Amino acid sequence: MNHPPIIDVIIPAYNEEKSIPKVIAEIPKFVRYIVVANNNSKDQTGKVAEAAGAKVVFEAQKGYGKACLTAMDWIKNQEIQPDIVVFLDGDYSDFPEEMRDLVQPILDGKSDMVIGSRALGMREKGSMTLPQVFGNWLATTMMKYIQGAKFSDLGPFRAIVWRKLLDLNMVDQNFGWTIEMQIKAHKAGLRYTEVPVNYRKRIGVSKVSGTVKGVIGAGYKIIFTIFKYW
Repeated sequence: MNHPPIIDVIIPAYNEEKSIPKVIAEIPKFVRYIVVANNNSKDQTGKVAEAAGAKVVFEAQKGYGKACLTAMDWIKNQEIQPDIVVFLDGDYSDFPEEMRDLVQPILDGKSDMVIGSRALGMREKGSMTLPQVFGNWLATTMMKYIQGAKFSDLGPFRAIVWRKLLDLNMVDQNFGWTIEMQIKAHKAGLRYTEVPVNYRKRIGVSKVSGTVKGVIGAGYKIIFTIFKYW
């Protein structure tokens, strides 16, 4: 890069008014835009995120992937495009300051995408449910044997070269977003790696692991996506 890297952050958020200010406050200062996709929250997520310094976009249709796509559309409309985009959750389960480690392999010219692996890092007790741990193991094992993609986690905390992300033509609008990105990156021949990240109990109730419906829905979509791109 002939200029200091331009790094933007995307945070999909639904009812995260208590946690989103903490997340934004701990994001490193080298980030240009923090784009919070307010996914039709019923609380003050949008207002508190904006007050904390984020750019807030609204997406009425529920869905993790849909919120990410809406935030990407906002970035596409900016006059100067970023070099790197980082995704992380708005529930304060990730450690935003670890973003430095996440983007470094890209800055070093060694990777196009970096996944923050909770499996390789330290997890606070109770931060991931048994279905989450098993689901991650099952999904990454299936990816390894079906697609030949070697990952240890589907963690939401990730960094990717912006133009490479656009080339992936992401389409999933809900639970399949993370695994779609990883499978497509592998199939497209992108250079990818993982770095250990730490993980703590989220603030509030998980939309996925907090309900039986969420666990089943996410599990089904993840497995469906694996076979979709076989």
